[in-house]
Amino acid sequence: MTIHFTKMQGLGNDFVVLEALHQPVSLTPERVRWLADRHFGVGCDQVLIVEPAQDPDNDFRYRILNADGSEVENCGNGARCFVRFVHDRGLTHKPAIRVETLGGVIIPQLLEDGRVCVDMGKPVFEPALIPFLPQYAFTQEDPHGPLQVAATCTENLHPAWPPHYPSLAIGEAARRFSILSMGNPHAVQIVAHIEEAPVAFEGPLIERHPAFPKRVNAGFMQILDRQHIRLRVFERGAGETLACGTGACAAVVAGIHAGLLAPQVQVQTQGGILSIRWEGAGTSVRMTGEAVSVFSGQLEWPPALSF
Repeated sequence: MTIHFTKMQGLGNDFVVLEALHQPVSLTPERVRWLADRHFGVGCDQVLIVEPAQDPDNDFRYRILNADGSEVENCGNGARCFVRFVHDRGLTHKPAIRVETLGGVIIPQLLEDGRVCVDMGKPVFEPALIPFLPQYAFTQEDPHGPLQVAATCTENLHPAWPPHYPSLAIGEAARRFSILSMGNPHAVQIVAHIEEAPVAFEGPLIERHPAFPKRVNAGFMQILDRQHIRLRVFERGAGETLACGTGACAAVVAGIHAGLLAPQVQVQTQGGILSIRWEGAGTSVRMTGEAVSVFSGQLEWPPALSF
């Protein structure tokens, strides 16, 4: 079976986009892993699928499959690529569209300068909805729990998270986190120097920590000033990526919630800059950045995967 695809990227976070409105798309975890493989397939962090909306009030349905074949609730960089794709293909001419995801409805908008602004919805801090199991966290009342914040900014220019924020045992160390959901779960810690952040070692430990029954995206944030941060993210099912849109939103929300950041923040990722705005409790997070088509093509499933 021949399938048409488009390779896209948002700040180096790359995707294979499959349009399932006019062609049949049947994916198994094995097929997703093959597509995502950078040696034997097309290569990507996630596979995105454009489907018809299930609710007539919405324009499209958007599914996100990680490189390991698992399906996730939301992807900010993918959302920007999604709206760029449907406009480039003439599937819509509306500047703002309503898109269904597993994490809820998002509203991306194509701007006149070619960038895409996405209403990412309201952040969630309720543990059961993230989901996060607080019984795995150390508290100040626990005399046996390691309470020292192991990673803070230099010279105390920016304090670490407030002491009531949860601390988790990560390997041999304790780390304090801001934990929230942007339609998908995030655990954000503050680090002194982003280049020295232990992303490769601690990222997998945080992702699969028992406090997160659906795993978690691990964010490592360096605060430069109230309007600028640097960020690296170890994503569920994909590993460290050059950029993470929901991770950028989560980091900025966490910093604003703790009183460390202003409402408008520029996030420097390894792949480029995202602009994030959050006005506080009860409001949605808005993310603005680029989305680029790289190339389009068609492929046949390898014989072993043709089922």
